Amino acid sequence: MMDAMPLPRNSARLSRIDIRALPSHVRAVLGGIDEVLVYDLAMNVRFRRVTSRDGLLLHGESGWAEAAPFWDYDPAESSTWLEGAIDAASSPGPRLHRDAVPVNVTIPVVSAESARDRVIRSRGCATAKVKVADPGARLEDDAERVRAVARALAETVGDEGRVRVDANAAWTADEAIAAIELLDEAAEAVGGLQYVEQPCASVEELARVRRAVRAPIAADESIRRASDPVAVARAGAADVAVIKIAPLGGIRRALRIGEETGLRLVVSSALESSIGLQVAVRAAASIPGEVLACGLATASFLASDVVAEPVRVEAGSLPLRELEPDLRLLASPVDEALRARWIDRLDAMAVHLGERR
Repeated sequence: MMDAMPLPRNSARLSRIDIRALPSHVRAVLGGIDEVLVYDLAMNVRFRRVTSRDGLLLHGESGWAEAAPFWDYDPAESSTWLEGAIDAASSPGPRLHRDAVPVNVTIPVVSAESARDRVIRSRGCATAKVKVADPGARLEDDAERVRAVARALAETVGDEGRVRVDANAAWTADEAIAAIELLDEAAEAVGGLQYVEQPCASVEELARVRRAVRAPIAADESIRRASDPVAVARAGAADVAVIKIAPLGGIRRALRIGEETGLRLVVSSALESSIGLQVAVRAAASIPGEVLACGLATASFLASDVVAEPVRVEAGSLPLRELEPDLRLLASPVDEALRARWIDRLDAMAVHLGERR
């Protein structure tokens, strides 16, 4: 279990990549992109075993976007993130239906006391997503964290309080059924769980769990990392589709997939900087009708950011903003080895994206 980590010095770094020096096949894929930056940010909390974030920022005629696939993603899967960033930076944005979107406070694997404190300090969030089933963590501790969060929400927002949990596909079907029953009971202060996100890895397991438990089931990895993102809906294995914009190839493709599922949508973060988060906020703001609280209030996990004024929750929502990188950070360049690694990765992603096109 890990709470706050010491804030590193010079924890935000930024470097340019000279587009003119890139191979012709990479320049061809980038198309209208006129600037590429590499960023490196420290985090102030361990989240899904990640303690820092680095990635690419791309600029085009529609503004800035971000491609920051995690390092355990191969070039083919990572190329979808690049495709999404190119689309967001170079294509007109969607029609917007609101100027702010409601968000949940995300509770990592921390103590129950720290979890309660995060709810209290969430700047009005009425929904909390609690991470559970972390390697080595006890289910009893997860239940205590959920209970503390539910009680804090009941005290602060009353009947509007909602708790959802995310297991990141850690359980077997039998483990999920038993765990969900316990966690649903732990959330009784707000009427039980709003939903359980990705309790199991396979669509078949999700369908079995959905039939066995009271709490609704949400699909994330079964959409985001699937060759057929709509299969989980056809199998009757989920009630909610969690869509992450960059991994699904950009706003238009992600929203199209979400619409094809026929499920209720929740737009969620892939642990981006404020630049990437604002792209996701635009996506959520374009969804017509009522919007469930989005999982986009994750900028606070970063010890620093690529913008001068990071996105900030206001009255439980994130407002739409136009953001650009703080170029003063170029005075603290990214480590050259990391910069070179991203240039190589950009090349590999561009190869796959070029082949798909």
